[in-house]
Amino acid sequence: MSKKHKTGSIAIPYLVTVFIGILVIGGASFFLLKHFGIIDGEKELSEPTPRQVTTTTYEDNHTILFILDEPDQKCSATFMLMRSIPKDKKLVFAGVPANTITVIDGQQASLKESYTNGGESAAVSFINTLFEIEIDRYMKLDSASFIKVCDILGGVTYAVPEEVEGFGSDGTGQFLNAEQIDRFVTYPFFENGESQRAYTASAVISDMVNQSDGVRLADSLDNSFNTVVNMTNTNITAVDYKKRKVAVKNMLERGSSISSFFIIDGTNSEEDFIPNKATIADFKDRFFKEQSE
Repeated sequence: MSKKHKTGSIAIPYLVTVFIGILVIGGASFFLLKHFGIIDGEKELSEPTPRQVTTTTYEDNHTILFILDEPDQKCSATFMLMRSIPKDKKLVFAGVPANTITVIDGQQASLKESYTNGGESAAVSFINTLFEIEIDRYMKLDSASFIKVCDILGGVTYAVPEEVEGFGSDGTGQFLNAEQIDRFVTYPFFENGESQRAYTASAVISDMVNQSDGVRLADSLDNSFNTVVNMTNTNITAVDYKKRKVAVKNMLERGSSISSFFIIDGTNSEEDFIPNKATIADFKDRFFKEQSE
């Protein structure tokens, strides 16, 4: 028993000595490192980097004239206005019949003739005069680029009228892929002519936006923009995109059923379409009125 007690009495002082040695050596090392500036004992924790918060305002509003021009089809070019109001998470599409007429510089002119003679800029000027608005940008699409846009959005379920040939429709909703959408909106034999084709195109595009996955569209917005802008004739620039990118992504991610379409009412007179002035005024008042913050 005395031998066991002797061993314990030696071990305890030994452990105490080792512990004190660690403290002494560690303290000396810390002093030397601090003395030579390797450790800054008075350094404070850095402040976290502030988050960048971008606010969507009505300055993010923009208007684009889309022109679908497929010379191989039997119909005229398709003209559609898109008014975007990201702050209100609102998109509106308005098809403008190609045979719309108005007075420009004292002379009667049609949208189709203006576009044929002067191209995209002439079509923009025509619609600016008709609606008394300012269109920011235009984008001219052909069949391939329009089909690509429809693929990006993901197609649409839409009730194709029974009289439209080539769809086997009974008037109820059916899913249309990109190629079918292209054939549908360029169908040249609608009962009410260009006016019906114009608002049908706007309804199809609006429904396609609402049926798409907004979060998916927002996540792939950079790639989609680069793909489409390189396939089209447009005056939309990378600077334009960067300026409104955050606002558009926020609208897509956080909006619900953001899209609607507007029917431009008017009168068919032989080969011409005369828009109703009250309808034009209503469109301008609802979507171009000066909004306050």
